[in-house]
Amino acid sequence: MRATVLGPLKAWKGGTELDLGPPMRRALLAVLLTQPDRPVLMSEIIDVLWGDTAPQSAPNLVHRHVGALRKVLGTHPGSPQLPLLVRASGGYRLQFGTDQLDLLRFRALRIGADEHRRAGDNARCVSALMDALELWRGPLVSGLPMSVRTHPMFTRVDREYPDAMKDGVDAALDAGGVHPERVLLPLHRAAAAHPLDEALHARLVTVLHRTGDTRQARQRYDDIRRRLSEELGLDPGPELEEAAEEIRHPRSESRGTGKTLEKPSTLSHTAPPAQLPPDLGVFTGRQAEMALAYGLLPADGASAQSVVISAIGGMAGVGKTALSIHWAHEVAHRYPDGQLYADLRGFDPGEATVGPEQILRSFLDALGVPPEQVPVSVDAQASLYRGLLTGKRILVVLDNARDTEQVRPLLPGTAGCLAIVTSRTFLSQLVDEGAHPVALDVLDDTDAHTFLSRRLGHERLAAQPQAVQDIIDSCAGLPLALAIVSARTAMNPQVDLAVLAAELREEDNRLATLSAGDPTTDIETILSWSYQVLTPLAARVFRTLSLHPGADTTLATASSLLGLPQEQVARALSELIGAHLLTERFPGRFVCHDLLRSYASELLRVHDSPADQAEAVHRLLDHLLHGAHRASAMLAPHRERLTLPAPVDGSAPVEFTDRQEAAQWMDTHIPVVLAAVSHGPARLHAPTRCWQLASTVELHLDRHGRWQEQLTLQTAALDAAQRSDDLRGRAHAHRALGFGHGRLSDTGRAKDHLTTALELFAAASDRGGEARTHRYLAFFENKEGRHDAALAHYSVAHALYTDTGQHSGRAQVHNEVGWTHILRGDHTQALVECRQALDLHHHLDDTNGEAAAWDSLGYAHHHLGAYEKAVGCYRHALTLYRLLHDRYLEADTLVHIGDSQESAGAGTEARTSWSQALLILDDLAHPDAETVRRRLSP
Repeated sequence: MRATVLGPLKAWKGGTELDLGPPMRRALLAVLLTQPDRPVLMSEIIDVLWGDTAPQSAPNLVHRHVGALRKVLGTHPGSPQLPLLVRASGGYRLQFGTDQLDLLRFRALRIGADEHRRAGDNARCVSALMDALELWRGPLVSGLPMSVRTHPMFTRVDREYPDAMKDGVDAALDAGGVHPERVLLPLHRAAAAHPLDEALHARLVTVLHRTGDTRQARQRYDDIRRRLSEELGLDPGPELEEAAEEIRHPRSESRGTGKTLEKPSTLSHTAPPAQLPPDLGVFTGRQAEMALAYGLLPADGASAQSVVISAIGGMAGVGKTALSIHWAHEVAHRYPDGQLYADLRGFDPGEATVGPEQILRSFLDALGVPPEQVPVSVDAQASLYRGLLTGKRILVVLDNARDTEQVRPLLPGTAGCLAIVTSRTFLSQLVDEGAHPVALDVLDDTDAHTFLSRRLGHERLAAQPQAVQDIIDSCAGLPLALAIVSARTAMNPQVDLAVLAAELREEDNRLATLSAGDPTTDIETILSWSYQVLTPLAARVFRTLSLHPGADTTLATASSLLGLPQEQVARALSELIGAHLLTERFPGRFVCHDLLRSYASELLRVHDSPADQAEAVHRLLDHLLHGAHRASAMLAPHRERLTLPAPVDGSAPVEFTDRQEAAQWMDTHIPVVLAAVSHGPARLHAPTRCWQLASTVELHLDRHGRWQEQLTLQTAALDAAQRSDDLRGRAHAHRALGFGHGRLSDTGRAKDHLTTALELFAAASDRGGEARTHRYLAFFENKEGRHDAALAHYSVAHALYTDTGQHSGRAQVHNEVGWTHILRGDHTQALVECRQALDLHHHLDDTNGEAAAWDSLGYAHHHLGAYEKAVGCYRHALTLYRLLHDRYLEADTLVHIGDSQESAGAGTEARTSWSQALLILDDLAHPDAETVRRRLSP
């Protein structure tokens, strides 16, 4: 297990990157990882996650997220029983070693550097600090919401980066003879990340001057002086003035050593080409990608073994050109023999794609070849071009390539050159031939905010923070979208950001709002260039996936949505991934950027008929419905469930081989189910399937304590049933809503829904539905202490089950009646009812029912003081629940075992049982975990 916080927050187990969950859970993990040397108090966690807006339920929410994180992170490598995330001193602590966490490794290297410095070994001090700085791949825990990211707990740690950089520069200046590459590149990155840190920029000015680049040193000084004046209203401080004074009055010696820093050697070239477009003055972020790009280059003074080719890929509008040009300007001084640039227009339908022969001719002209000496054939031109580059250090930027064939003749063939290629497609052939891929993703919230701030000004953003966040969310981190918003707002300072944010929130109007007017920068036009080169099947898959309501989709789900064999859809998905119109976030799970989804929806409305869309929605819902139905049947074969018609043609529900596989499918697909039922097109085109799907997953949500989600889901199901005037659908939804409200202690609304459900089931002549509703009503009567009323409901339910021949239902009623007698204090009668339930369930081979009956018998024995018998009964139940992979009821039974053990005086054994239960409940993020945690409190 290892994790990184010095840049994007990530974690790996083995070679697999882990899904760290929603933003709040990621923020909690970031808090624990950035405080690795101490327990983090609950109050500190709540302050970071919510600040002054913390809800009363904040501790419970933290406990649930802790449980989910424990499940993801697992146990300590040396102690399988010890979780990595432990409770300690009123809070939580992560037990990571130096080799597991980059922050700990960074700090260890800094300690080592201090020891070298004290020993007078400045060279080794510099080496250790540069190694430490290379661990930073961007701002600390980048990707978290800005409200969290700017908390002092994080900013204090963030300051360790520039502080280490300053120590490294000071040691390098004292040591002398240090290669500029070792100090200058990290120093440039640190200064860019901290644009107002005077001490850092003073050191950059000094190092640039002492390595002989006095012109750039003066420019850097002027830049920081201007920023301090414009943004803070300040004049340069003493350190900056001292650095400037050294430029005005050069000293022959560096600080304290009598040595000057080495200047990298350069190669002279007469009138070298300089074709790079201007660098973007407001370039933002991309520290991780820039660090990766720099890592491809040899150190200054080192000889390159081959030409370096970097293939920067990403979706349209993600900023590939901006990154390539910015990087090219940053490293241009390392290629003194010239810089060549060409826009290949590989995806521009308005102009013919530029052929390599055109670019070769322009490059040969730039390199000084007289027109009469340019060969006729492309092969001969390419040969001459490569010959001219031999022995030179040339930088070549090939922007917007369509494919490998377009760029291959334009690549240098000699060591010492750098070629930067950008494309919307993954240039796999080029990578196979040795190119280094740099995948460009959207900006995180922090960088997106900086992007807007540098274009619109901090004051304007600070005046309407919520509108700014809404704009960032709507643009989904796409630089092109943010640039269009910035341009539109900058041109009209009177534009209200809240009004603009409201326009962007309207999904149907979002692309129109992001129209820049110019086809070369209009977002819909630019996206169309990628779409138009797709094969017909990939284009259809792209459009149809916009109907999928979840955050991501699987191959099986996509195949059902399309109604096509998985082999065909897999090929289309690969094409979409290669075109950066789709991302494989985790193996087998595919996600589409929000703006691309909006664009796909627009295309769907134009190219696909409403009937085709409705059929796709039917296939998707049938895939989910029959999958959930089969999983439920595998997990609880004797439970009452709906009788479904056969799935529609083209839908391919999954098959399960065992209970564990079924449980895993249910866990991973519940978010899609929730989204699907709440999705407008689903309720419009397939209302019956919506309520059936909600009814099928009701038990799963209840067992996992996801009661708020249950209410959301069943409310959407009720709406669907009412739209289609479906009597049974309304009855099922009201019944589930009633039980959900009851779980959340809203007994009045619970009974209202259940009473309505009872009337609807009776009207629909659904006696099994009536029986279960009576059982739900009995449950809440018991909860309020009205046990006689509960028994009356159970009596009606038993009669209904008897009339319809539902023997499993009768057995369950006997068990619940037994439980009611326990609550009444009649434990002897409880034993009679529970044994009858056990016999019936055993006869029916109903393992779930047997386990529940054993648990009830144990509870009755416990209240009779027969603790040893109680534990024996509970252990029967525990064995069966483990066989069934029912983890919640396994935990519930462990709690009961612990209660009986404590009553029998076996306190140590009781705490062991409760601890095992707590681990499961925390893993499930179940609200009951807090109750068990109180049992374990001293």
